[in-house]
Amino acid sequence: MNHHANDAHTLAAAYALGALDDGERQAFADHLQACEACRQEAAEFEATAARLAAAVSQPPPAAAKAQVMAAIDEVRQLPPRVPGPAPAAPAPGGILRRRAVPLALAASVAAAALGGVAVWQAQNGQDLKQQARQAQRQLDTVSAVLAAPDARTVHGRAANGALTTVVASDRQNKAVFTAADLPAPGAGKTYQLWLAHGGTMRPAGFIDHDGTVVLTGNPADAGAVGLTLEPAGGSPQPTTDPLLLMTLPA
Repeated sequence: MNHHANDAHTLAAAYALGALDDGERQAFADHLQACEACRQEAAEFEATAARLAAAVSQPPPAAAKAQVMAAIDEVRQLPPRVPGPAPAAPAPGGILRRRAVPLALAASVAAAALGGVAVWQAQNGQDLKQQARQAQRQLDTVSAVLAAPDARTVHGRAANGALTTVVASDRQNKAVFTAADLPAPGAGKTYQLWLAHGGTMRPAGFIDHDGTVVLTGNPADAGAVGLTLEPAGGSPQPTTDPLLLMTLPA
C-alpha cells in the first residue's frame, strides 16, 4: 500500500464524490488510516462538493409530484433482478493505481446538483433548457478542476462571517470560488471577486449569494483571491477594504 502512496493521493477527490467502486473505496479507506494528508484532502473535497451541489441545486416544480404519480400506472414494471457472477478480484496493488476520472466526478457532482432540471426542460421550454446547459457547463468546469491531479484547496472566512473555499488547478488554468453564509449585499451593491497579481487586483467575477462561481482571469500566477463589496455592476479596481484576501497555496 505504501509503495503506491503517490497513486493513492490522486484518489481523494474520487473517494469524496463516491466515484470509486467497492474494492477501491475500501482500499482507500484503509489507506486513510495511515495518511493524514489524504484524510484532510478527502474531507476538504467532501465539504467543497456539498457546497457546490447546494449552490446550483434547484427544487422541482410544484406540479412534478402529481404528474409523476399520474404516470405511474403507465410505466412497465422492471423484471426481478437476478444476481450475476461475482466480479474477478483486482490484481495486487492495482486498486490504488487508477487515477480519478473527471467524467465520473462530473457525473457525481451533476447528479447531486441538477436534481430537477430534466423535469423543468419538459415543462418550461427553451429558457430552462438554456439554463440547464449553462449549469452543466459550469459543473463540467468545476468537476475538471476538482479532479485535476494538481488541484489545491484553501479555506477562509470573510470579515462578514462568510465561509469560503477556493479550489485551483494550474493544469486546468481555472479556479472555483465557493461561499456559504454570505449576507445579502444590499440594494445597489454586489460582491466582486479579485485575483491579486503582485500589487495589482484584477476583476475575477461576481457572487451575490451563497454559491459557486468559476473565477475569470488567470489564477496560475495569482498570489491571492480577494472579495470586496462594490456598486452594482462592479468596479475596475476595489473601492472598499477587502472582506477577504485569501492566499492561494503554492
